[in-house]
Amino acid sequence: MNLKEALEKKRFVVTSEIQAPFGDEEPEVIVENLGKVKGRVDGLSVAEVELEGFVGDTIKTCGILNQNNLNAIYQTTTRDKNRYQLQKDLTLASETGIDNLLVFTEDYRIAGDSLQESMFFHVDSGKLASVMDHLKQGVTIEGKELDKKVDFTLGSGVETPWGKNMPKRGLEEMEDMMNVGTGYFLTTPIFDLDQFSKFMKQVEPFRVPVIAEVMILRTAGMGKFLNRHFKSGLVPEWVIQKLMSAPNKNKASLELFADTVNGLKDICQGIHIITIGGVDNLVQYLNAAKLR
Repeated sequence: MNLKEALEKKRFVVTSEIQAPFGDEEPEVIVENLGKVKGRVDGLSVAEVELEGFVGDTIKTCGILNQNNLNAIYQTTTRDKNRYQLQKDLTLASETGIDNLLVFTEDYRIAGDSLQESMFFHVDSGKLASVMDHLKQGVTIEGKELDKKVDFTLGSGVETPWGKNMPKRGLEEMEDMMNVGTGYFLTTPIFDLDQFSKFMKQVEPFRVPVIAEVMILRTAGMGKFLNRHFKSGLVPEWVIQKLMSAPNKNKASLELFADTVNGLKDICQGIHIITIGGVDNLVQYLNAAKLR
């Protein structure tokens, strides 16, 4: 079952992400390691990440994931790309067999063991719509006919306001992305279920699936780092205290994750897991939450 089918059938979807390899590292090695989660996740996003001047081959990695039945999600941004660059990337992705697209403007990278400090969220919907409208008709923005029409199961980032009312502009941006064809929204990291429930009630009239991002926290220090460098109060103090005081940090981390996931099952339509540590960490957390 692909991601689109899972969403349409209102299945509680589980996705995660990997980082495209850099340098001499081959994507095939990553795929071999991912055999442990095959059949347990509905999709794996691969983000365009630049590290010390090197950029991993995201589209190639997505293609290899699909060849191995791992449901790749091509994650890109509208930031720093004009319409022609965006069109080139989306056309190549389609030619490679990628049918899942996740789009942000800004992107914060918490993949592998790296953490780069810039938050995502708002998509340049006008730029994206201009390109997507043409590709869906099988033509480029220059009017050149393509071999086939290009379409994706489209996801878009949405910033959850941490318990406050969703700003009017935020709701308008969600509507804009729905007009582009967004099939689901991916949130910012969720730690407080009560606050997230308030957000979900506010966006319920849109009737579009929402997938909650769940970030694995292994130490109190990670929580403090996120509050200091990303958004103050993102990680509640009680979460930090639980990790700080626990005699067994790994057990406490697994419990926090499982409790969050089980609570989200009654609130939204899925989770997107940020591991910060690779597939081995992902397996034990899937087991802890009894996810397939």
